[in-house]
Amino acid sequence: MTQHQILIAGEAQAFSQTDGDTLLRAALRAGVGFPYECSSGGCGSCKFELLEGEVENLWPEAPGLSERDRRKKRLLACQCRAKGPLRISVRTAAEYRPSIVPQRRQAELVDASAITHDIHEFRFQAPGHADFLAGQYALLSIPGVPAPRAYSMSNIANAHGEWHFQIRRVADGKATDRLFHHLQKGDSIEIDGPYGLAHLRETSSRDIVCVAGGSGLAPMLSIARGASQAGMLKDRQLHFFYGARTTNDLCGENFLRELPEFGERIHYYPVVSQPEEGAQVIWSGAAGFVHEHVKRTLGQRMSQFEFYFAGPPPMTQSLQEMLMLEYRVPFDQVHFDRFF
Repeated sequence: MTQHQILIAGEAQAFSQTDGDTLLRAALRAGVGFPYECSSGGCGSCKFELLEGEVENLWPEAPGLSERDRRKKRLLACQCRAKGPLRISVRTAAEYRPSIVPQRRQAELVDASAITHDIHEFRFQAPGHADFLAGQYALLSIPGVPAPRAYSMSNIANAHGEWHFQIRRVADGKATDRLFHHLQKGDSIEIDGPYGLAHLRETSSRDIVCVAGGSGLAPMLSIARGASQAGMLKDRQLHFFYGARTTNDLCGENFLRELPEFGERIHYYPVVSQPEEGAQVIWSGAAGFVHEHVKRTLGQRMSQFEFYFAGPPPMTQSLQEMLMLEYRVPFDQVHFDRFF
C-alpha cells in the first residue's frame, strides 16, 4: 500500500494518504480538523492551496470552485489525491475534527423497500458496530459508479452493523439507477463513514426543529430517533416539518409514529407546495414552501430552538436566510450540511 506524507504549512500537523483516499478523507481519518461539508465537490468548504508537490484532480470542473479560485490555483481536498509528498496551506479547526473516525467497511444489501414513488429505503449489514452520530452521512461506493456518493443514514448507531439509507431516485442519475434497478439483495458495496457536521447536539437544552424535503427525510429521522433514544424528549418538544411537492410525495409520519413521544412531544407538520398536481385526494393541509410554514408556526419564537434541516439546495438556502438574517437565530443553533 502506497502512502504519501501531507504537511500543513504553519501548523504542527501532518497526515498520510493511502491508496484510494482523497486528501480530505485521509485528513479526517487521521483526526485532522480539515474544513468540509459535502465531501462531494459541491460546497467548496474544503479548499486548500498546494504549495509543493503534485496531485491528481478527480473533478477539475467541480462546482465548489469558482473561476477566481481556479485563477488562484485553489483546489478541493475532496477531489484531490496526492501523487507524492505534499505541502499544503489550509486553516484547520477543532470543530471539524471527527469525534468518530471514519472507516471503510464492506456491507451487504439485506432489504430494499419503497417509501414513496421515488424514495426507497436501502438497508445494509456490515461486520461490527454501526458507529455514527444521529444526522451524519456516509460515502457509498456503488458497483458501476465511478465516484462515491454521499447519503445520510436514517437510523441511529447500533451494535448490529445496520446502515439504513432513504434515497430519492434522480432522473438520469447513475448511482440511483444502479441502486434502484441493478443492486440485488446479497450484493456488496463499500460504506465509508461517518461524515458530516449537522449531527444531533445532545447537550442542548432547547426544543428541536427538524425540517426536511425530499430524501432529506433520512438525516432528520435519524435526529428524531436519536433524540428519543437519548431521552432528550422527556423535557423537550420536537417539531418535524416535511416539505413535499405534491401529496404523492409526502412521507415521514409513519416513521415518527413509531417513537413513543409522537403526538405528545413529537409534532409532525406536512406541507405541500403544489397540492393540485396529480392529486388523488383533496389536500386541506398546509400549502406553500416549507420554510414559510415554519415561519407561520414558530414566528417570533425562532431563537428558542435548535434547528436541523436537510433537503434541496433552494430549501436549505431559504431556511438559512430566514433564520439567520430575518430572525437572528445564532449560528451555533443552525445545523445543516450543504449538498448539491
